[in-house]
Amino acid sequence: MNTALEILQKYWKHDAFREPQEAIIASVLESKDTFALMPTGGGKSICFQVPGMMMEGICLVISPLIALMKDQVRNLQNKGIKAIALTGGIRQDEIIDLLDNCQYGNYKFLYLSPERLQNDWILERIKNLPVNLIAIDEAHCVSQWGHDFRPAYLKIVKLKECFPKVPFLALTASATTLVKEDIITQLQLKNPQIFTKSFYRENIAYMVFETEDKLHLLEQILHKNPQPSIAYVTNRKSCLATAKQLESLGFTATFYHGGLSAKDKEKNMQLWMEEKVQVMVATNAFGMGIDKANVKTIVHLHLPQNLENYYQEAGRAGRNGDKAFAVLLNNPSDVIHAEAQFLGILPEKAFLNLVFSKLCNYFQIAYGEGIDEQFSFNLNHFCTKYNFPIVKTYNSLQFLDRQGIITLSQEFSEKITLQFIIPSKEVIRYMSLNPNDEEVLLTILRTYPGIYEMPTAFNISLIAKKSNHDETEVNLLLEKLKEKNIIEMKAKNNDATITFNEVREDERTINRVSKYLEAQNKLKTEQLRSVLHYCQDQKTCKSKVLMAYFGESQKEDCGICSYCIGKNKKKLHPESVSEKILEILKLQDFNSRDIQKLTKLPKDDVIFALQKLLEEESICIKSNNLYSLK
Repeated sequence: MNTALEILQKYWKHDAFREPQEAIIASVLESKDTFALMPTGGGKSICFQVPGMMMEGICLVISPLIALMKDQVRNLQNKGIKAIALTGGIRQDEIIDLLDNCQYGNYKFLYLSPERLQNDWILERIKNLPVNLIAIDEAHCVSQWGHDFRPAYLKIVKLKECFPKVPFLALTASATTLVKEDIITQLQLKNPQIFTKSFYRENIAYMVFETEDKLHLLEQILHKNPQPSIAYVTNRKSCLATAKQLESLGFTATFYHGGLSAKDKEKNMQLWMEEKVQVMVATNAFGMGIDKANVKTIVHLHLPQNLENYYQEAGRAGRNGDKAFAVLLNNPSDVIHAEAQFLGILPEKAFLNLVFSKLCNYFQIAYGEGIDEQFSFNLNHFCTKYNFPIVKTYNSLQFLDRQGIITLSQEFSEKITLQFIIPSKEVIRYMSLNPNDEEVLLTILRTYPGIYEMPTAFNISLIAKKSNHDETEVNLLLEKLKEKNIIEMKAKNNDATITFNEVREDERTINRVSKYLEAQNKLKTEQLRSVLHYCQDQKTCKSKVLMAYFGESQKEDCGICSYCIGKNKKKLHPESVSEKILEILKLQDFNSRDIQKLTKLPKDDVIFALQKLLEEESICIKSNNLYSLK
């Protein structure tokens, strides 16, 4: 049998393992349950792919990321290694054929999502496979204290009963001590070997800048570093708008978010991967499993939800070992927006109780009844009927699912995608000729500004409510627009299935699980507070703040973050800055940004000097925001 190093050299063309890959592989080969915490870019896949090749049978890989599964299967197949992925959209007869191939075709790797394990017949088929190793990627998804909990991950432990002698290898790129312990408990790892790699990335300069004009600062950053970059935003609307703004400034840019079709995601990703565009503007739907070594700059234009997400996204820079930058831009109003976006959608006990009782009423379940009853469910219709906010309601239902009170059969998606296929001036002309349709059309255009450029996820209930029309009227208008070839519309069945797992007891049910809800909400609040601390702490090296969050002690300052550079920079004498500003204002009036450009001085020094000159009444500020000599 070939050694681990020989397998690595033969198939992956690497001369040696990275720390601690070899020790993890040795643990797996000794059939020990193993936990590996390896930061982004640490080479986690090697840890199960190499031993999977060395042992008889097939390695089962559980992953939540379809793009990553496809990418890894493609790479293995290109190396001549037989691998299969059971991704979404595959018909049952195809799945049966694929599992037959795994059983009789000498395949080495079977990738599947944890949701697949919820199908009993698939689990029964997997039981008959010669499984040699079970690798759980993104293992933090099993923990309710993790930043990306997925209820389906709790089903993975069933595989322990099916394969009691097969080792589990749990892999994650970001986990606090609490999450690590929870992963070990939830997956029932027996006396696991634990391996952790330092979170410290010596080549990444963590930068935090407070600015009122984020686009201007982003422009400066991208001009200074013209290599591949990612700009992260928190919503789809900002995604499209920022990409357009960058293009108007002369940059090449594309965008990526969860609402794009698979075809558009692939196309836009390839444009960036092949460096036909410099900047990928994306939500956090982009990046998992994307391995591009020469990313120079990651810029976050909005505050992230937690430092786990931030560290993973920032860690996509500088994987080639060259110096890279992880920049977070913020301003005081960001705190209000972040609290509304991340904390305002958390259901409190009273709201959860209301949602559960209304859910039971919605399906006409009497008190003390309902166990094992199953119903088709439309989230939009439910929220419209009871005037509930959609995201907060969805989070409530997810919580009820996690606690086993109900089972949600699938993720929710918008029912319709819609795109205008005639120019905007023609739409305006149509409205002038059809004034009865104008109110609904204007509501659509205001709600979905990108609806001319691409198929856009569309919520009929929302448009009906905003335009003060019935859903039936909106539906009729859409059908008319479709017939006239004004829009292209595709309808999808988005009804989920809800199964009630216990009898209806209203408050008694919610009281039993409320302590878990309070703990979850407290965790989310603490996570956001940690993000704010990272941004606002002006007395500590940014790398040190990050390392401390993940339980590491970093003795020396990194020397390259925004704090370290600011600390080491020579402080300019305020009078010399003031003199330079007065010289410039003798030429003509300027705004603060132009003054900063012309003086080539740090922004904070310029602002401080301008305030001092205003107080001394040496200068004044005009109504057009230009500074002028008095």
